[in-house]
Amino acid sequence: MYVWFWRSLPGPLPVRLLLALLAFAAVVALLFFVVFPRVEPLLPFGDVTVEQSAGP
Repeated sequence: MYVWFWRSLPGPLPVRLLLALLAFAAVVALLFFVVFPRVEPLLPFGDVTVEQSAGP
């Protein structure tokens, strides 16, 4: 899959690197701004409590 993606990018090596970096940034932004906020209510990490120890 990665080979197909790399070969489908146009241009010489510097252009391919820039396009691959932009594609990676777009995927990360999509995950952080769309996917993770929609999945967060379904995760069981909402009721986190920390108990205080008695200490010495």
